[in-house]
Amino acid sequence: MQKKIGVIGAGSWGIALAYLLSGNGHDVTVWSRSQTSVDKLRAYNGNEDKLPGVKLPDSVKYTCSMEEAVSGKDILVLVVPSSSVRETVRLMAPFVDTDNGQQIIVNCTKGIEESTLMVMSDVILDEIPGANVCVLSGPSHAEEVGKNMPTTIVVGAFSRDTAVEVQNVFMNEAFRVYISPDMLGIEIGAALKNVVALAAGMADGYGLGDNAKAALITRGIAEISRLGMAMGGKFETFAGLSGIGDLVVTCASMHSRNRRAGILIGQGKSYQEAMDEVKMVVEGVYSAKAALKLAQKYEVDMPIVQGVNEILFEGKSVGDGIKELMVRERRNENSQVDW
Repeated sequence: MQKKIGVIGAGSWGIALAYLLSGNGHDVTVWSRSQTSVDKLRAYNGNEDKLPGVKLPDSVKYTCSMEEAVSGKDILVLVVPSSSVRETVRLMAPFVDTDNGQQIIVNCTKGIEESTLMVMSDVILDEIPGANVCVLSGPSHAEEVGKNMPTTIVVGAFSRDTAVEVQNVFMNEAFRVYISPDMLGIEIGAALKNVVALAAGMADGYGLGDNAKAALITRGIAEISRLGMAMGGKFETFAGLSGIGDLVVTCASMHSRNRRAGILIGQGKSYQEAMDEVKMVVEGVYSAKAALKLAQKYEVDMPIVQGVNEILFEGKSVGDGIKELMVRERRNENSQVDW
């Protein structure tokens, strides 16, 4: 059944999802902030700068009117940087239908709001109480989704009916969708993997090799799991697509803006210089401080997250950061298993 869908955000991921959803036969409208950007989107039928080579069907509409993008839509797909979510949702709020949960907001933004330590779905609900919010996440680079390459993600929702509806809307032969009730776990995994990917990129840029990267990925998911479970997430979530799955692809791929920024930092650049060179929002930089604050709030040991913060914001060298991780107090790998 065809759905009316508003995609709020026209970056690489927004365009990739608009391409996917329009290819699934849905009526898609893409919102971008300015008329200038809308004109460029129309002229190219896509985002030539952020996702070159991906052309959307002529049926896709583009607008800078939030009312046009939101009103009367069955599903709203939120795909803006985490630092812009609250502001964007405030613009959406007057036009969102919260009656009976019929209009679904699918959050596709990965991050934690530093000032409140809220995950993105909570930010949405803070601005639009009563909204039917779910989350879509997993190992899914826009560049590959835009080429119909096999991708598998997970949708988390408060109700199974919402999750199944979104599953049906997004799923096709190249885009497999699982469902889960653990929204919090999915969002924590999605946000914190960007911080670990920065660390993995730093190791690459510093020339530390595959052993070091494997250690960072493995111990990184241990840190994410500890914090996520302390906050109420489920272990199985962190062992799944939005946990280890998303972490592996973000740490290993040159499509990953977090890894690319980390490589530049490992080569001696500041985080601002790295973001300027990557020319895209590096979510791990924005999530790093929030992750450390959450670790302190829940009294969870997260040495990789702490080290990333010290390198980004306190002037510590990558070499010193790695050394401190290596010479930490000796311990068991699994605190749940002992002799």
